Amino acid sequence: MKDVVAIWDVALSDGVHKIEFEHGTTSGKRIVYVDRKEEIRKEWMFQLVGKETFCVGPSKTKATIHILSGKGYVFKYTLDIEGKSFKKYIENRSKMTNTWILHLDGEHFRIVLEKNTMDVWCNGKIIETVGVFVEDRTETHFSVGSHNCYIKAVSSGKSREGIIHTLVVDNWEVPESEVLNQRGDIRAC
Repeated sequence: MKDVVAIWDVALSDGVHKIEFEHGTTSGKRIVYVDRKEEIRKEWMFQLVGKETFCVGPSKTKATIHILSGKGYVFKYTLDIEGKSFKKYIENRSKMTNTWILHLDGEHFRIVLEKNTMDVWCNGKIIETVGVFVEDRTETHFSVGSHNCYIKAVSSGKSREGIIHTLVVDNWEVPESEVLNQRGDIRAC
């Protein structure tokens, strides 16, 4: 990977995926790697600008790298995920998901709640959950190893904030991953 010109870390529910793009500015060569696995290879492209579309992760999330020309032989590379710019995708993702990083029994766990479906992912796999209605909230119960967990959903009382989701593990509230919310590029543990 000698001509890598762009790298993106893309957080999906099944994990964080690294996208690397090689572009030979004299040969037009284009190589796309997803998690260090070659997805696209094109040698000797006569058109130096354009786009490459591919899928990311087991969910086959659509991604497109746009190759744009600047002044001289300077190029700009942008990434779209599911038809949205990378920046817009990260903003939308932080509204649609909650992510927690746990360290339990010597192992790292990445828990993701998809708010629109209420699916819960643990280290890249959807896990079985049970929904429970309690007096002032709902709880989504599941297990991580030998630990009892649930995500409680409570109204914030403010229409702009909506529902607040909190992960509880063995009666301990786990703070949401701040790195993912601010930058969108947390690396999997």
